[in-house]
Amino acid sequence: MATGLPVDNRPPAHKYASERETIRMDRLDEIAAFAAVADGRSFTQAAKRLGVSGAQVSKLVARLEDRLGARLLNRTTRDVSLTDTGRAYLERARTLLEDFEALEGSVRDDDAPRGLLRISAPVAFGVKQLDPAMLDFAEAYPEVALEVFYADRVVNLVDEGFDVAVRIGHLADSSLIARKLAPVRMVACASPAYLQAHGVPQTPADLATHEAILDLNTRDPFVWSFGAGGECMEARVHGRLRFANAEACLEAAERGFGVAREPAFVAHERLRAGKLTPLLCNFEPELVHVHAVYPHARHLAAKVRVFVDFLAKRFAGEPEWHRGWLPAGH
Repeated sequence: MATGLPVDNRPPAHKYASERETIRMDRLDEIAAFAAVADGRSFTQAAKRLGVSGAQVSKLVARLEDRLGARLLNRTTRDVSLTDTGRAYLERARTLLEDFEALEGSVRDDDAPRGLLRISAPVAFGVKQLDPAMLDFAEAYPEVALEVFYADRVVNLVDEGFDVAVRIGHLADSSLIARKLAPVRMVACASPAYLQAHGVPQTPADLATHEAILDLNTRDPFVWSFGAGGECMEARVHGRLRFANAEACLEAAERGFGVAREPAFVAHERLRAGKLTPLLCNFEPELVHVHAVYPHARHLAAKVRVFVDFLAKRFAGEPEWHRGWLPAGH
């Protein structure tokens, strides 16, 4: 029936809204794919992380670069790296992705911790202390997936895509947030047989006449720092056995090759069993600490928050690695 009114042949408004929303989500997928490739320096790793095919990741990144009219990644047969433009874009993209994740979290019923949590930690502390803690955390938070990497190097959390790192010792100035978890004594020690054959050092200076077992993971393996009455003393040591592994150093000490100095969380079992004897306890250096560090974010992800809280509770109080071997008064 003719009405005399003009006919509106445009699609309904909700169709435009739906199309705009689809475009936004497609662009978000592109940005997420790009960030995952940048974090893992690999299209294959990004695909595994996102749960899609490598071809899909490549397509999303290529589409993003075409839309921007700029190359964000340098690609070779062996590596993927950021261009200067890509590096600047990634910084802004992370903020967008964090805001989107926070937005989704804000409308969930309980904002329960979920998603992939990538963690880095030193090898010795990881094997000795974190392995059981990680499994307990996984039981407590079944919706959080864990990727745990043990390496005796300082990883770049942002560039390498880690959520949290466990670090031991004095932290360098950075924009990372750090939470102190536990103190650690550095213990000089040797086997009873070695001490019977070579004598017990009474002061740090006496170490000059002893064979040291050097840990190459320390800042300067040839200089051991001690402290007494607030004063710092340095002892220059020497030795023919040098390992980039705390367990190997302690094994060598137990077998009588010399004096080792390692964190108590690695040495405590041998000390309790009498396989190693603590030395120079009156000259104990300043305590170092275990920290959890994570990048600053306007909206801290629930998975990061509960993990750091879990570790803080796990290691609260005097740590078990300081019990059962310290001489009286220490």
